[in-house]
Amino acid sequence: MTSIFRSVLGSEFERLHPALQRRFSVGLDSGEACIGTGTMTKVWHAPWARPFVTLGGTRNVLVAKTGQAIPFTIENVPYVDDFGRETVSFVRTFRFPDRPRRFDAQMVLAPSGRHIVDYLGTHQHLASDLHLSVDAAGGLVIRSGEHRLRERAVDLRIPRLLAAEATVRERYDDAGDCFRISVSVAHPWFGRIFGYHGTFRTEYVDAAALGLRAGLRPVREESRM
Repeated sequence: MTSIFRSVLGSEFERLHPALQRRFSVGLDSGEACIGTGTMTKVWHAPWARPFVTLGGTRNVLVAKTGQAIPFTIENVPYVDDFGRETVSFVRTFRFPDRPRRFDAQMVLAPSGRHIVDYLGTHQHLASDLHLSVDAAGGLVIRSGEHRLRERAVDLRIPRLLAAEATVRERYDDAGDCFRISVSVAHPWFGRIFGYHGTFRTEYVDAAALGLRAGLRPVREESRM
């Protein structure tokens, strides 16, 4: 068994910066969890998008708050979900002065092995295909593809012209001894919707000893991919 990220990237995984290779080796095989802590230089959303971001924030999808120098935590913990799939949590907590906000995702390997399926929110009612690549500097680039709405009996593929596109860029800064991340969500017609960028450092811990703290798993898990 290998990590879900290495499975998708194949030989390209070796072109990642060594620090990124370890970070994205997190999984059941490595037995490690990765806890990142740092500061997001800026968290933003477009003013016109506030109603949509606020709605998403009720289920930990996107963040309905803006700010600068926001303390940040990301928890990448591997586990087996209720459907027997290896899953890696991507639970991001932004500690705004009034109260924390979360942006939750749980990632599994698609049956084809060619991409990641990203379940978003507390109830996994949104599923997005994620396509991974390695840039010339050894950074990881993640771009979203098709999106599906999975809400009880609803099983809907969102037309591409209506869907926002997410781009995540993560690299390791040797001089600063930290990871640098930039996330942007944009609509092809209406422009930028939401994003954040900043830095963090990581700690690797034994996943079995750490376990899954209360609230890390979603309220409901979805089998439809």
